[in-house]
Amino acid sequence: MKIGVISDTHGYVERVAMAMKKFFADADLILHAGDVLYHGPNNPNYKGDDYNPKALANMINASKIPFVIARGNGDSEVDQLVLEVPIQAPYAYAFAGGKRIVVNHGHLLPTDADKDATAAHLHADIFISGHVHTTVLEKRGNTIFLNPGTVSPYLSNRADKRTSVAIITDDKIQIFDLDSGDELASLNF
Repeated sequence: MKIGVISDTHGYVERVAMAMKKFFADADLILHAGDVLYHGPNNPNYKGDDYNPKALANMINASKIPFVIARGNGDSEVDQLVLEVPIQAPYAYAFAGGKRIVVNHGHLLPTDADKDATAAHLHADIFISGHVHTTVLEKRGNTIFLNPGTVSPYLSNRADKRTSVAIITDDKIQIFDLDSGDELASLNF
């Protein structure tokens, strides 16, 4: 089992293409923690040459690897009109490799206590969130909490401004720097 985990792509198609090529090419599934296209596919007012939500929607629609997407605060009904993959709210739920995985953007669960309570209620082995544009990988109680960060260099809230994605395999979770490929964090099951 190999699951790619990504969040807060905000319409940056080339950054997602890089993640697909470098990290997710042989993945069985891709989990997206929300804010996929951001403010509709026709928004021309965003930073960088890479901002192209229409192209990102087309890439996701054409992907041979299935996507499961949780709705973020920046995802709209207009976005859903161009995506063939349902944007699920308030969370997406997957069962893979014997693990219960809950994906929630995180904007409505701002504290660790909120996430802990939801994870416990849903019996999550892995609870994935996004929204804050920084990485998290830690085990609290019986649940591993993962935030893969963002792919956008304009939006990263990490002190080092690195962009990142995560991979879940049968025995561990890893977060990688999107550009260098460096492992930023790892946790074994």
